[in-house]
Amino acid sequence: MVSRVRVWLNRTYAENVFFMDQLRRNPSDRAVEIHATHGDADSPVLAAADTADLEPEGLSPAAYVEYALDQCVRRGIDVFVPRLHQSAIVAHRADFEAAGTALLAPPPEAVAVFHDKVIAYEAVQAIGVPVPSWWRVRSADELLAAVEELEAGGHKACFKPASGAGGVGFRVITRAPFSLVHLNGFPSPYVPLDLALEALKQAEEPVDWLVMPRLEQPEVSVDCLTGPDNRIRLAIGRTKNGRRRGFTLAEQWLEPARRIAEGFGLHYLSNIQFRMLGETPVLMDVNTRPAGGLHQLSLCGVNAPWAAVQLALGEDPGEITPPFLGQDYTVVSAPRPLRAVSIPHQRAEDAEPLPSAVERTPPDSGREVGSGRGADSVAVADAGRKADSVGATTQALPL
Repeated sequence: MVSRVRVWLNRTYAENVFFMDQLRRNPSDRAVEIHATHGDADSPVLAAADTADLEPEGLSPAAYVEYALDQCVRRGIDVFVPRLHQSAIVAHRADFEAAGTALLAPPPEAVAVFHDKVIAYEAVQAIGVPVPSWWRVRSADELLAAVEELEAGGHKACFKPASGAGGVGFRVITRAPFSLVHLNGFPSPYVPLDLALEALKQAEEPVDWLVMPRLEQPEVSVDCLTGPDNRIRLAIGRTKNGRRRGFTLAEQWLEPARRIAEGFGLHYLSNIQFRMLGETPVLMDVNTRPAGGLHQLSLCGVNAPWAAVQLALGEDPGEITPPFLGQDYTVVSAPRPLRAVSIPHQRAEDAEPLPSAVERTPPDSGREVGSGRGADSVAVADAGRKADSVGATTQALPL
């Protein structure tokens, strides 16, 4: 009998509903049960999961690790894909392995390098990968000095948090005074220098920014799958130039991405982003987690989430070459169901449960592992039952 695989995604991006879809549509035709947790009851990942819990708020990283271990034991999790508190979780890999759970995340040393962008740039530069010039800024005087030096070199200055994910906190410095130009149309990333300086002077909490030249398109995000042996199994670049998206296997992007993923042990799924500084591709960011747009590789005939789960379970998928590169596409919003406002039952099983991928002894003989009938469980509606279609996910459409 083919064993069932139980996968848990903790507080993650709405786009990962597609990650979950791909796990269920895996080419191995393996039964997959997905558990999801989030702090927002209206997250579409909760509705897309088979079972779900609301995460407690205000936990320290150490307390969250204890919470996560409890989830893995009670839910019979085979593979855990951590996003929230990833650093703390991977530091306890042995504890999760003892509970029968494989972590789909790099080792703590790799996560630590790329948590701080300054440390990351220094480390990557040391292995010969080009990076932009940067200044670490904590005061108004430091910001002004960095901006003036960049502008003297003919660059536009921008800044972002020294640690953080996605585009949160990214701004482009402008010398134009604040006016109706900044209030017309949609909000923009441009901020007048004088306002940024004043904000820094008035800040009541520490500021830690990375100031650098604004990089130009195309932006290329290389999705990598790397084994625990530090060997790449998959590397495909996703290109972005305005609204147009596409794919690339050009070595100017893939070679430095491989060097980073293998050199720093970015095990399992990572995302390495580049942009142009003049005529040179330079590193922009490294994510030690699956990218929100990873599912777009399905347009190349690749199911990266499932290959990663196989690798985490010790079932090496081998080197993966896309059978083709999909046509250019764009990304648009699409509705996804949300769970009902009231608490319905957990998704019912229509057949006898399949055995899990890892045999376990239930920690409590009075409770069925993974049954979701604990008092703290937040039940999830069937996708077709009593759900509000207001999810904020996006999907790819061809151009």
